[in-house]
Amino acid sequence: MTLTFRSAAPRMAEKSRIINDIFFTGGDLSLAEQLEISMVFLVYMLLMMAVGVYYYRRTHNMSDYFLGNRKLGAWVTSMSAEASDMSGWMLMGVPGFAYVAGLNAGWIALGIIIGTWANWHFVAARLRIYTELANNSLTLPDFFENRFLASSGALRVIPAVFILIFFILYTSSGFVAAGRAGVVVFYTLVGGFLAVSRTDFIQGVMMFFAILVVPIGAAMMLGGFTATAEIIARDHASFFAPLTKADGSTLGFIEFISLMAWGIGYFGQPHILVRFMAIRHAEELPQATRIAMAWVIISLAAALMVGMVGAVYLQTPLEGTAAETVFLVMAEELFPPIAAGLILAAVLAAIMSTASAQLLVAASAFAQDIYRRSFRPAAQQAELVWVSRLSVLAIAAAAIYLGLSPDNFILDMVAYAWAGFGAAFGPALLMCLFWRRVTERGVLAGIVTGGITVLIWKQAALLGLYEIVPGFLLAFLAIYTVSKMDAEPPAKVTELFDRVNRSG
Repeated sequence: MTLTFRSAAPRMAEKSRIINDIFFTGGDLSLAEQLEISMVFLVYMLLMMAVGVYYYRRTHNMSDYFLGNRKLGAWVTSMSAEASDMSGWMLMGVPGFAYVAGLNAGWIALGIIIGTWANWHFVAARLRIYTELANNSLTLPDFFENRFLASSGALRVIPAVFILIFFILYTSSGFVAAGRAGVVVFYTLVGGFLAVSRTDFIQGVMMFFAILVVPIGAAMMLGGFTATAEIIARDHASFFAPLTKADGSTLGFIEFISLMAWGIGYFGQPHILVRFMAIRHAEELPQATRIAMAWVIISLAAALMVGMVGAVYLQTPLEGTAAETVFLVMAEELFPPIAAGLILAAVLAAIMSTASAQLLVAASAFAQDIYRRSFRPAAQQAELVWVSRLSVLAIAAAAIYLGLSPDNFILDMVAYAWAGFGAAFGPALLMCLFWRRVTERGVLAGIVTGGITVLIWKQAALLGLYEIVPGFLLAFLAIYTVSKMDAEPPAKVTELFDRVNRSG
């Protein structure tokens, strides 16, 4: 997820060069130090590949490949959901924003925290129950169609097309930043959802400890937390004024709404929602929610600390694009090569966790919602699993190609993919879960309205308002209006809704 750093192509290319220098060429390190860091990366990548091979033998059908046969426990569900969500933006985007703006960056973090809690609290359990009762739906488009017992195919194919477009572009950004795509493709292709979830759990743990040790280590080097806070207050007084922007001006109302609005995007992110669908029992979700919220709150607070502490710890200022590498630079300066290698591997883990989740969701959209629905309705499970694996290869190849040949349009699409998913699928999912009167045509109208509004609003750059806000609101309005004008849902559809109410 890209936050406020919506970059032009040269800026993205420069950031990718800096990251690859630190990751893979060792920057200014000696040959021996580069070898130590390389060994850490090698061990990490081999571990991820081993996980993929292990779960290959446990993947026999589509439910195994896309949802792990709904057998995830609370810890794996929560940690894999947050790892696939946060990606490299938490270790680079937020620290970079806080490096130049201090607590002003905290509004995005607050919006994310509120959105995460609302998603776990209101959506998770009901989605888990509903998707199982609705003909064991394996994907979000699958659920939309089964929710209404629809047969036209529109509610499956149109959302799947949105997913493919947005995720190919979204994933290409991750591959460019990571510099290495092969390991992600390997364990996603071979092990499917079980491998992705287990690797995401490992990566979530790595991200959590990495984001903590860097600001704590720097603060200790500066004389402790109190001394560090005093230095920040002396050198960057505006950092402790959350309504003051980096340029010294005051945060406006439209800007405030735009920052907080990142939270509503959670209701429509397929790679996060699929984790709710895969948990073993809905009764385990309260525990998973507590784990996820603790992880998110602590990690985001630490990410803000990285930027603010880095602003006074680093002797050489980081300007422009380089501000987003504050976490990497601090890790390299603070710790010996092996420890730094582990911390830098956490950044790679963050990028890989999201890329793998996106690859799997995009592959499921093609295999389950396009290939099976439109071309091979009678396809057997083994055939669909292999189609899914081939889809992973094809989607990864397309993402890598786009990443190697970036232009402004592609990068812009990646930057607002979060808004696209949030506006296209968020209102549709909420209405499907909680409104008995919603209709198939209403949901289809909302998906199309939300997605198109985001694309048009972003290109027009209207009012300086983040495009998810008008997209989300207009999608809700479209769903409500079309549903009220439409005939009431068939009795079987409302009976299924009532059955979910009783189960919940």
